[in-house]
Amino acid sequence: MRIVRWTAIVILLPIILIAAHMGISQILGNFHEVIPGQLYRSGQLDEAQLDAVARKYGIRTIVNLRNEKRGDWYRQEQAAASDNNIRLIDYPLSSGSVVSNDKARELADIMRDAEKPILIHCEHGANRTGLASAIYVGAVAKGSELFSEWQLSPYYGHIPIPGIGRYAMYQSWDNFEETIGF
Repeated sequence: MRIVRWTAIVILLPIILIAAHMGISQILGNFHEVIPGQLYRSGQLDEAQLDAVARKYGIRTIVNLRNEKRGDWYRQEQAAASDNNIRLIDYPLSSGSVVSNDKARELADIMRDAEKPILIHCEHGANRTGLASAIYVGAVAKGSELFSEWQLSPYYGHIPIPGIGRYAMYQSWDNFEETIGF
């Protein structure tokens, strides 16, 4: 019985810790520094949060990956971008659909040419933002394959398991990474 209990603890504890981290990150906006001075990622921030991040990190460009209907969240984002003289680029992606290599390359080019630092975001900062972060790290910053793939990990709220969550984003990265030659 003792072995069963310890086995359950060993298996369940990491799952519980990862789930707790994912939940807390979502509540706090899932904001992370990917490459200092170059790239930051988040979920949707409200106007005050975006203003604070822009001032603290000197954000010059925002890449909005959301494809949802634009509502109050978008007006707040536009206002914060305007108030902070930040360029707002809309590049809508669906987290449920595989992104073609051509679109991934186009996104890499946009991020390569954008004034840094860049903040990329989607609604939760896990799936579409994870893909865009992986593309930036691998294709723009020429970082390692491991660091690129880390962007699509449970640490940020992405669960890269077929049939669970938004596997299309991981599949998109898996397809694209072959074109950049790791």
